[in-house]
Amino acid sequence: MGFRLPAIRRASFQATSKAVEVPKGYLAIYVGQKMKRFVIPISYLTQPSFQELLNQAEEEFGYDHPMGGLTIPCEEDAFLDLISHLTRL
Repeated sequence: MGFRLPAIRRASFQATSKAVEVPKGYLAIYVGQKMKRFVIPISYLTQPSFQELLNQAEEEFGYDHPMGGLTIPCEEDAFLDLISHLTRL
């Protein structure tokens, strides 16, 4: 039994609590105090609002991310709002 990303048209992100493979074209990141794992399209990396989050992550964590993956220092709700906005673009 493997993990399969469903075809999501309304929201192209997937939150999960288990470590799974990241599909080609996606990126796993950790968000919030509980370090919830999200798998997002790499196309989000070019968006100015997402780049601002990356700058904040660099300031707070440098290049040493404690979870072994990219860590974003923002509240989970704020991140979900941003992703929701990016999905509509």
